[in-house]
Amino acid sequence: MKVEGVFTFDAPKAKVWESLLSPEVLAACIPGCQKFEEVGPDSYKVVMRVGVAAVSGMYTGKVEVADRIEMESYKMIVEGRGAGGGVKGEGLLTFSDAEGGGTLVNVVGDARVTGIVARVGQRLMGNASKLLMKQFFECLKSKVV
Repeated sequence: MKVEGVFTFDAPKAKVWESLLSPEVLAACIPGCQKFEEVGPDSYKVVMRVGVAAVSGMYTGKVEVADRIEMESYKMIVEGRGAGGGVKGEGLLTFSDAEGGGTLVNVVGDARVTGIVARVGQRLMGNASKLLMKQFFECLKSKVV
């Protein structure tokens, strides 16, 4: 399943970059995040409660940041498991200057879903992932100002 989005921030690239790598900001903005604990450099254990259709439930997993090119891009790798199944995915976040000021964050990724969650169908999963990503970036916009 492909995951894509472009998000505009009215803040300098350095501020957006810093916020998207801040454990405190990530913990506050990941929808349903119950626990966000650093377990190594750029590696975090995550517990979250998701409440979107068949994806609902408690999920535990990890988030890693890899292939970091300072102020330009990085890859976010996510793994999680819950009663309904599991998800593995990665996304490339690229940062650029927006026209007229501010910052654009472009997200392109791929997720593989297993278990009951996978049987729900691609359309529902796509809608759920878009909703969660929108909630995350809306929260992030409020933290970056």
